[in-house]
Amino acid sequence: MSIKLSFLGAAGTVTGSKYLLENGSQRLLIDCGLFQGERELREANWARFPVDPASISAVVLTHAHLDHCGYLPALVKSGFRGDVLCSEATADLCEILLRDAGHLQEGDARFANRHGFSRHKPALPLYTVEDAEATLRQLWTIPFHQTQTLPGGAQLRLVRAGHILGAASLKLEWGGVSILFSGDLGRFNDPLMVDPEPRLASQYLVVESTYGDRRHPQSDPQSELEDIVSRTVRRGGTVVVPAFAVGRAQNLLFYFARLKAAGKLANVPIFLDSPMAVNASEIFCHHRKDHKLSEPDCRSSCAVATYMRSVEDSKRLSAMTIPKVIISASGMATGGRVLHHLKRFAPDPKSTILFAGYQARGTRGAAMTAGATTIRIHGEDIPVRADVKNISALSAHADAEEIMAWLKTSNSAPRMTFITHGEPAASNALRLRIESELGWGATVPAQMEVVTLSQTEPVSIARGARS
Repeated sequence: MSIKLSFLGAAGTVTGSKYLLENGSQRLLIDCGLFQGERELREANWARFPVDPASISAVVLTHAHLDHCGYLPALVKSGFRGDVLCSEATADLCEILLRDAGHLQEGDARFANRHGFSRHKPALPLYTVEDAEATLRQLWTIPFHQTQTLPGGAQLRLVRAGHILGAASLKLEWGGVSILFSGDLGRFNDPLMVDPEPRLASQYLVVESTYGDRRHPQSDPQSELEDIVSRTVRRGGTVVVPAFAVGRAQNLLFYFARLKAAGKLANVPIFLDSPMAVNASEIFCHHRKDHKLSEPDCRSSCAVATYMRSVEDSKRLSAMTIPKVIISASGMATGGRVLHHLKRFAPDPKSTILFAGYQARGTRGAAMTAGATTIRIHGEDIPVRADVKNISALSAHADAEEIMAWLKTSNSAPRMTFITHGEPAASNALRLRIESELGWGATVPAQMEVVTLSQTEPVSIARGARS
């Protein structure tokens, strides 16, 4: 017997993770992420879905980042009526993340129409809060380490991937074929998150490659953070940190709490300006098995910042002239309240724009970290005179060495390894290492590529079959 695997996203890019499995007439979707970054990618979110969403029996999520779950309401809007299965923490985070995404979609459309900078007349949201609410009614949680039977008879097992709360690697056994999806792998010896659990044996493997060609610096992110904030404050400036509301924001709060406890940055106010990040921080303390912090450490981390919930509070924050730190979503400066803070502080040479990890090609974050002197926000060209820094040691993604270490946690070699969720250079670098160091067969699939997987026959590849 055989199954088909289609790469509908995260092939040649780090966003839009979607993997379609087909066994006869039965269809399962692994992850359902938004494309982010360059305009061509963002516009792909509006394209007709490659198969009828109503024909998909179920969706399984690896974790709750928008590039893995943020397309779900659009899928539901287009007719998907099956179950969405994920870990308990992932479901809790999706509750806030998808509602917030719908709210932002609606808000961005209203803002574009009011100020007339959209090419579309009128600008419309990809989906609404109502679509997100409908999606949440289809969420079902499954525990780690227990086998779950899916529609069509597929057997599913989740193990922890580190990275963020609830993140999982997924093993599916279906039609006599076993396949493991790594999801986004976390880091070993991370101070907050649990280590990725050992790789499960499988005939086929789909592995991420975000940092497939790089090593994270061995520097201490807490010291870097203290140095950057201290120098900015001495200049009388503000540190604006675009940070993912789920994962990165909690990581930053943890380091700021440690600095404050050590008597550092004592008079520097920390503001968390993202309702979603506020709620995610509260969820963080609820799911103790998903991270390493004690309950007191959780509470102290959450208490280190002043939470800004309302739009009015956010506007007052931008108007404040005192030196401060503003943590605000999104992590690559693609949307949300952080854009208003960037409009205010990016032109200020006393201030610092601090990124904390990977910046996908085509995002404002990538442009600024590459030295852009202007960025376009809400139809305006905003000068960048502030200092721009990136503490890559804060990344929640495994680097190339850590990915290889995870691959080696099982002695069993897959029949084929598919390398996804990375820019072409990163994916190809990881492919070469897997082939040379492990002796495995490995390939970097193209967008819309379809492969046929069986127990005994060689992998059959149909490039562009769904284009």
